[in-house]
Amino acid sequence: MNRANTGSAGTVAIIGGGLGGLSAAIHLRAAGRRVTIFEANERVGGRANVIEKNGFRFDTGPSLLNYPWVFEELFRSAGKNLSDYVTLLKVDPSVGFAWPDRTTFTLSSRLDALLEECERVEPGSRPAVLAFLRDAAVKYRIAFDKLVNRNVDNALSWFGALSPREMASLSVWRSLYSELGRFFKSPRICEALGSYGMYLGGSPHSLPGFFSILPYGELAYGLWLPEGGIYGLVSGMEKLAVELGVEIRTSCPVDEIRAEHGRVEGITLRSGDRLDSQTVISNVDVPTTNTKLLRCNGLTGKFAARAANTRMTCSVLTYYLGIRGKIDGLGHHTIFLPLDYQGAFDDLNKHNRIPRDLPFYVSLPSETDPGLAPAGDTAMFVLVPTPLISEACVPDWNAEALEVKRRVFERLMRHGVNIHPTRIVCEEIYTPETWRDRFGLHNGSAFGAAHNLFQVGPFRDANYSREIAGLYYTGASTTPGTGMPMVVLSGKLVAERILQRER
Repeated sequence: MNRANTGSAGTVAIIGGGLGGLSAAIHLRAAGRRVTIFEANERVGGRANVIEKNGFRFDTGPSLLNYPWVFEELFRSAGKNLSDYVTLLKVDPSVGFAWPDRTTFTLSSRLDALLEECERVEPGSRPAVLAFLRDAAVKYRIAFDKLVNRNVDNALSWFGALSPREMASLSVWRSLYSELGRFFKSPRICEALGSYGMYLGGSPHSLPGFFSILPYGELAYGLWLPEGGIYGLVSGMEKLAVELGVEIRTSCPVDEIRAEHGRVEGITLRSGDRLDSQTVISNVDVPTTNTKLLRCNGLTGKFAARAANTRMTCSVLTYYLGIRGKIDGLGHHTIFLPLDYQGAFDDLNKHNRIPRDLPFYVSLPSETDPGLAPAGDTAMFVLVPTPLISEACVPDWNAEALEVKRRVFERLMRHGVNIHPTRIVCEEIYTPETWRDRFGLHNGSAFGAAHNLFQVGPFRDANYSREIAGLYYTGASTTPGTGMPMVVLSGKLVAERILQRER
């Protein structure tokens, strides 16, 4: 082993160059700290990565950007403008929904279009739509003004920021589906708006009604695609970090976080090189960090038990398909929902099986940015939720992926979307095992730790280690939560935590 010290004790070492790691690096470097990112893969981005093949460009993970103000604030914190690094393309209509009985429903951030569409599906719903938007706007304001954007470690302080009226308005004791039912009679509208629960690791029938802010946020602030795909945003963040002086080492996997006597000492790379650092941030999932990277005598069993008790979001099968020609009948983003809506969520979350009535979504980003595919062709991304690796009875994920693909294409044909196999120019498939092995996602979880009532705010894994001083966390498994905006905010929060503690 090469015992040469590869850095200074004053350097903040960040393990993983996902959005959380990049965000933390930007905030810390803007505050004057020396920062080095160690990324295992050949490029940064984490699960928000990219595949380039046969002239097609596929985002591996997120397919749309929401809450653009979060990213604008990130660049502004470094004295820069997002628009100088990233061009955002508006996606509107934003998301379409389709059911096997040919019912369709389409969301738009244009109020007139949204009202017209809701009226089509549920006649007389115009007042209900406006009431829903007003109610969810209050929740959204409370969430980002008083809850999401703060480092708070206990429930009393967290909830203490709210007045009794604000507390009551959050609907935390009512399910998301019930909350939507307060406004809409149409089960189709409730199912569409409730489907966001999949990304939170639960069912809309069990998740708190507070999460009506998810569809509201997309309606209020729109959905966007960075030019060049989501990876265009990653590249913009990487460029800003480098300009600020952040050192980024790619193809540089970390083998171990070293700690002694309850304090972090640094990291050891897989190459054997060591970096001494009193401050280490892991952008790897918290359970993976604690059980795979952190090797501390006396704490192994504790960390293993905590990881086992952390409820993670579902895993996914993802398909990246280069299609010759255009695909009629699909927009940029379409979610295909089952007739047995609750049954599909029960299959996924209770019975630990791929739903018999399959939900999935299809993204055609080249519809918004034609540069993502050769002229006249289509870049197609399909995501299918699955149980976690340890909970699914799947002996061979590669074989399962082919069977699920058959079911997806069969469902598409029922909606008049016929893609002949000869039109598929290139194809790549990520199974839950791919996500686990390539990006360190705990148990193959696609979106990080789940958002049940006991894994939000101060009940979620904190962004610092209570056992090892100097060890911090960022990303989808810590506070404030999953999704690109939340992960970018997690980088901000962990930077604030470090700057406050290590003055």
